[in-house]
Amino acid sequence: MHIALVAGEASGDILGAALIRSIRAREPAARFSGVAGPLMIEAGCEAVAGIEELSVMGLVEVLRHLPRLLRLRRKLTRHYIDGRPDVFIGIDAPDFNLGLERRLRTAGIRTVHWVSPSVWAWRQGRIHSIKESVDLMLCLLPFEQDIYKRHGVPVAFTGHPLADELVPEASTGPARQALGIPAGGPVIALLPGSRRGEMKYLAVPFAQAAARLATANPALRFVVPIAKPSLRATFEAAVREHAPHADILMVDGQSRLAMQAADVVLLASGTATLECLLLKRPMVVAYRTAALTAFLLLKLGLLKVRYVSLPNLLTAAPRVAELLQGQATPERMAAEITVLLDNPAARAAQLEQFDAVRAALGGGAADRAAVAVLGLPRQAGHA
Repeated sequence: MHIALVAGEASGDILGAALIRSIRAREPAARFSGVAGPLMIEAGCEAVAGIEELSVMGLVEVLRHLPRLLRLRRKLTRHYIDGRPDVFIGIDAPDFNLGLERRLRTAGIRTVHWVSPSVWAWRQGRIHSIKESVDLMLCLLPFEQDIYKRHGVPVAFTGHPLADELVPEASTGPARQALGIPAGGPVIALLPGSRRGEMKYLAVPFAQAAARLATANPALRFVVPIAKPSLRATFEAAVREHAPHADILMVDGQSRLAMQAADVVLLASGTATLECLLLKRPMVVAYRTAALTAFLLLKLGLLKVRYVSLPNLLTAAPRVAELLQGQATPERMAAEITVLLDNPAARAAQLEQFDAVRAALGGGAADRAAVAVLGLPRQAGHA
């Protein structure tokens, strides 16, 4: 059995690797190929292209890379129409994958999309093209199922593999020891994103926030997991210019250890916020993007939800501070972090809701996805 997968960024690499392992447990002879990151490759996926080729953020930023992305999609379309995989699975990256899925499905190849686009948040009209593109939509979040059922799109809820994988550690000690951070004293983790555009817009304000916090409390330590080696220079430059006296440790990867070592986490909106929730660490979420992208989303009403971070979308009474665009200032970041450091009630208000989210999302997500995927080739005809 040949299964093709295309993942668009680091979070998709995590999902793809978990799915590959679950499928292989049921079909040991299965072969995997596609656009893969290091975790998928380690799990046994042959890389037709590297995941970094799809890691592009924002509406405006994508335009600059559009010719290259279109060439890659044409290449993959030809490759898989010729190679005829039993199933094609697009993991996230909907603007790239749904078009590819539609072409492959038209050619008679079964298609699955894992991680629903945020049709509940913006661009609701996409659900019509989704219906044309996929034989099955796999949803990570429980409230997404009803939307697809209403529009006649075959759907299954998987939950999130991270809820099964990540075990919260009450003590910061083991993680600090692993990272070489002294056991005593407060630690702040700074996660400015895994994509070049995120680092471009967040490195300086994150460094400036660290400088303000360090001035107010010289005992503070900071740990910054750098997602990719290519991003390190940008953050190093921000620290040299804006926070030369702050006690900042930069590490390669190890974002989960960094969060576990921290008393509070400041991070870019994205899948890392869900990881932080599942690790039960208090957080402040910040995000900046290109001015035109922000204008389209925030000022013209393209964004249809009040909150952008998963912790706030998944909890009954949202408690995580979200600082977006002009609100994502060093002053606001430092102030919100200080509240969580100094106010036990504010910390508890966040953490008490996180267990309920874990219960809803856990319970074998990759296994449920594997069962759904392996069932598709045995069905006759298209949905």
